[in-house]
Amino acid sequence: MTFGRWLGLFALVAALLLLWSLREAVVLLFAAVVLAMALCTLVGTVRRRLACPRPLALLLSLLAVLVVVVVAATAIVPPFIDQFGQLIQKLPQAAAMVLRLLQQALEAGSRMLYGSSDGGLDWLRDLSSGGLGEDKGALATSLGEGALRLAGWAGNLGTGLLQTLFVVAVALMIAVQPTAYREVLLLLLPSFYRRRAREVLLQCGEALSAWMAGVLISSLCVGTLAAIGLSLLGVKLVAANAVLAGLLNVIPNVGPTLSTLFPMSVALLDAPWKAGAVLVLYVVVQNLESYLITPSVMHHQLKLLPGLTLSAQLAFTLLFGPLGLLLALPLAVCLQVIVRELLIHDILDRWKPRRFSR
Repeated sequence: MTFGRWLGLFALVAALLLLWSLREAVVLLFAAVVLAMALCTLVGTVRRRLACPRPLALLLSLLAVLVVVVVAATAIVPPFIDQFGQLIQKLPQAAAMVLRLLQQALEAGSRMLYGSSDGGLDWLRDLSSGGLGEDKGALATSLGEGALRLAGWAGNLGTGLLQTLFVVAVALMIAVQPTAYREVLLLLLPSFYRRRAREVLLQCGEALSAWMAGVLISSLCVGTLAAIGLSLLGVKLVAANAVLAGLLNVIPNVGPTLSTLFPMSVALLDAPWKAGAVLVLYVVVQNLESYLITPSVMHHQLKLLPGLTLSAQLAFTLLFGPLGLLLALPLAVCLQVIVRELLIHDILDRWKPRRFSR
């Protein structure tokens, strides 16, 4: 290799190391891009419907988002916070109920197999009654320690708020002039590849827009169906559980599982059969979302295999933390476009084997 190639390789390695050291800032920038793409999608929809210039469409879109935020903050957030607090308070009681039912089931199985119970499961009874029920002092102590740990974790709230403001500000800047920022990014690439890179970036933007529109509609449908089903079953704290089902639906695989635990805990305190009914309800809702709602609203979305989606969630969570889990799916969507267009179409499909002469 010549000196120039060695220098280029060194520069590439140095750039990768720099990006790795700044990975938290990079993932925040990607979150801003995702938010900007959502706003640009809304602006494009307003322009098509009203046939108005882009500045007016952007202004109308921002006003619409502001109205939605104000309505949510006044009509949805207060009851959600109140019911979510009650939901958290019921979790220890639900855990005690689960342990009690488990102890009864194991004792019944022991009597069926051996004719009597040998008392070896008394520790479950002690744990469910004394550890979680009667010994309120120990429970209060454990909850106090948990609150202290939670307060320590919440000490980074100021940093999180600053990061949120940074993401929103950058997203608004990109949404005002998306073409200008895209062209600045393309200047970092060699001139002969800029046209092709522009096509790939446009395809990434279209894929992200389709994904965000589909996820929004899907989450609204899941939250609505959960609210209707929980109301019919007579489960308490419907608003909190429905909002959680809609919000956690954004996180595939992990989110729907977490959203099922909360209503099952509340239903278990009323009657054990209600917990099973809630589980059946959420399984039905998730199947409707996976096989009916999502295919109907995401005609142009890239098809991501469940195994690849779960692998992407694990990898991005390990690399970028909780924000990586939230952004795993949009990251996977963009990476799939890039791999398909750049690696497969531009390199592998044009690969010609070298012929060796004898």
